[in-house]
Amino acid sequence: MADIQLPFSNPSLMGIPHNKIPSIKSADFSQIPSWVSLKTSPSSLKIPQNQQGQVENVYLVSLSRQGKLKEARDFLKEMDRAGVSVSPNSYECLLETCREMESLSDGRSIHDRLGRMMTNPPLFLVNCVLQMYCDCGGFRDAEILFDGMRERNLTSWSILISAYAQMGNLEKAFWLFSQMLESGIRLNSSIYARLLKYLTHPSLLEIGKQMHSLILRTELGNSVSVNTAISNMYVKCGWLEGAQLLFYRMSEKNAVAWTGLLMGHVQAGKRKDALELFANMVRESVELDEFVFSIVLKACAGLKDLNSGRQIHGCIVKLGLEPEVSVGTPLVDLYVKCGSFESACQAFERISDPNEASWSAMISGYCQMGKFEKSIKIFRSLRNKNGVLNSFVYTSIFQACSALADYNMGAQAHADAIKRGLVSYLCGESAMITMYSKCGRLDHANHAFESIEKADTVAWTAIISGHAYHGNASEALRLFRKMQVSGLRPNAVTFVAVLTACSHSGLVADAKQYFESISKQYGLEPTIDHYDCMIDVYSRAGLLQEAFEVIKNMPFDPSVMSWKCLMSGCWIHKNLELGTMAAENLLQLDPDDTAGYILMFNLYTSYGKWEEAARVRSMMATRKLKKELSCSWITVKGNVHRFIVGDKHHPQTEEIYSKLQELNSSVANKENDLLTEGGVTCTLPEREQQLLDHSERLAMAFGLLSTPNNSPIVIFKNLRTCKHCHEFAKRVSMVTGRELIIRDSLRFHHFHSGQCSCNDYW
Repeated sequence: MADIQLPFSNPSLMGIPHNKIPSIKSADFSQIPSWVSLKTSPSSLKIPQNQQGQVENVYLVSLSRQGKLKEARDFLKEMDRAGVSVSPNSYECLLETCREMESLSDGRSIHDRLGRMMTNPPLFLVNCVLQMYCDCGGFRDAEILFDGMRERNLTSWSILISAYAQMGNLEKAFWLFSQMLESGIRLNSSIYARLLKYLTHPSLLEIGKQMHSLILRTELGNSVSVNTAISNMYVKCGWLEGAQLLFYRMSEKNAVAWTGLLMGHVQAGKRKDALELFANMVRESVELDEFVFSIVLKACAGLKDLNSGRQIHGCIVKLGLEPEVSVGTPLVDLYVKCGSFESACQAFERISDPNEASWSAMISGYCQMGKFEKSIKIFRSLRNKNGVLNSFVYTSIFQACSALADYNMGAQAHADAIKRGLVSYLCGESAMITMYSKCGRLDHANHAFESIEKADTVAWTAIISGHAYHGNASEALRLFRKMQVSGLRPNAVTFVAVLTACSHSGLVADAKQYFESISKQYGLEPTIDHYDCMIDVYSRAGLLQEAFEVIKNMPFDPSVMSWKCLMSGCWIHKNLELGTMAAENLLQLDPDDTAGYILMFNLYTSYGKWEEAARVRSMMATRKLKKELSCSWITVKGNVHRFIVGDKHHPQTEEIYSKLQELNSSVANKENDLLTEGGVTCTLPEREQQLLDHSERLAMAFGLLSTPNNSPIVIFKNLRTCKHCHEFAKRVSMVTGRELIIRDSLRFHHFHSGQCSCNDYW
């Protein structure tokens, strides 16, 4: 307490010696008016006429400003009993509080009292009542009051017109506006600006043009505020050319006009023009604020113009706006979309108070960079801290769970999004369909699709793709036909899904028909993806020459995928000559594609060409390329269990191998020879043991040990499953009566009662 310094009311006295302090004149209480003297007896109290009720009215205003309307009502009764009148200022304050609290009943009560106490209340008070009714939603009361007003000024008209415009009743607002014009009231710029603000749709453009024409016939034709409002109206109504024409004719332009036109260019997709306009703003020394930067950064993000974005970022730093969330969030989004994730992280760290949009941009960025685990980690942290989330965050999490095939996290996020009401209509629902499909739960994907009230093209494409990759070609094509009947136009991605369904089921004729319909029926240009699908269709069906003809005649240079599809077909159907040629072209396009070397190696070994196969191995060694390690994983009780070939690190290793030996005895293959992952015949005992140790078999054994008998065993594998393990899974499903679902790098396999959904065609 000793450190507290008392402030001096007169700073000039600080530091003056005590004996030099000037004497202070004693107070003369005789100067205080006798009517407030505490010595005056109640009987002799005579308050001047202009001071009567002043204290009461001050108290009434205080109650009103504290929002204590009930106490104010009670005090009004006390004032009535005491014969103290309520001042116009008190009425104004009471009505303003009713407006702010949207208390229509209290507002009516005060209006009723005003009518009883004042025969002819001042116009400004009547306007206050009118404003109160409009703000409280009492439009019928407002109309009755307005129609009964003896006198109306511009404010009276403006209140009612603005209220109807704000609630969306533009027809009523403009009818009142025309009545006001006929009444001869002189208009100012504010009434025009208010009305123009609510013209925000292309259907209202003609009304806006008429307003503009009317303004030009008044002295307001050169008003900066009015012209700015007109320009912004044209932007909102989608007539950018009109906004530009007016803007460049304006003798004086304010920052709002510049910003409105900048927004118009971005909304119209004219992003390069927007950047040029921003450059002009800088040259003209227009004041730049957070809103301007958020708009121009959006243009840079749309163009993926990292260079311009960095220059604008430098300007933001100079102005000290980097910590502002309205600027920092678009910066994060820009860097994410430009693939500069390190810069995105740095921009995010500098935001002083990130909001849900900032977090959403970061989570989306991690997903875009393939760091799905990190995006889920951030999501969990936000949820545990009760952070603000939005529908975009959940959509990103659904996408992350799709990539990770994390059904448990996806289902939790789905439930959480439903509870919070944050499932984005169509976009989020489509992401959910994809997530459940990729997690092997096609039943949940179907439920998600059926729950959509009116599915769009993206949602239809998601469910068609789901069935295609699960090998349900007939259902995928049935859904496609149903989509066509609904009147929706398929897009390029839809046709990729349809052709994939045909490819995985050997429907060559159907694939040709759908491919031809892309251009003939829908007027779309087939992309390289569609041609690659057709190459895959022919290659899987053994029509290798037809596949090669597609490669030779398509209007694109063959992609890596084009040659890979052909090579895969050559391996399956044992065409060494065409396969070798495809391999040479593939490795010429991408010398580091490991899959190309593996396919070529398998093709040579299937023909017993060991020297050529050894040469392929040597080429891989020279380039320091290694075959990707086979890995399978299964989720049990929320925990992911991963296995590699010959894995013995799992805590239940003994039980797993014991179960595997038991299964192997039950489903022993009667054939003398075994197939390797490349389909190579081999009879070595050690090779048989290697096949027993394949990662998907370990996952199968663990699933049988750890999951309920009535639930499917869902396994994911990073590589294509081998033929022998495919046969093993069929027999396990038959012996155990369990349903097995295995997703490899190509598709889903549903094993049930000794059969696979692929019908051995994959």
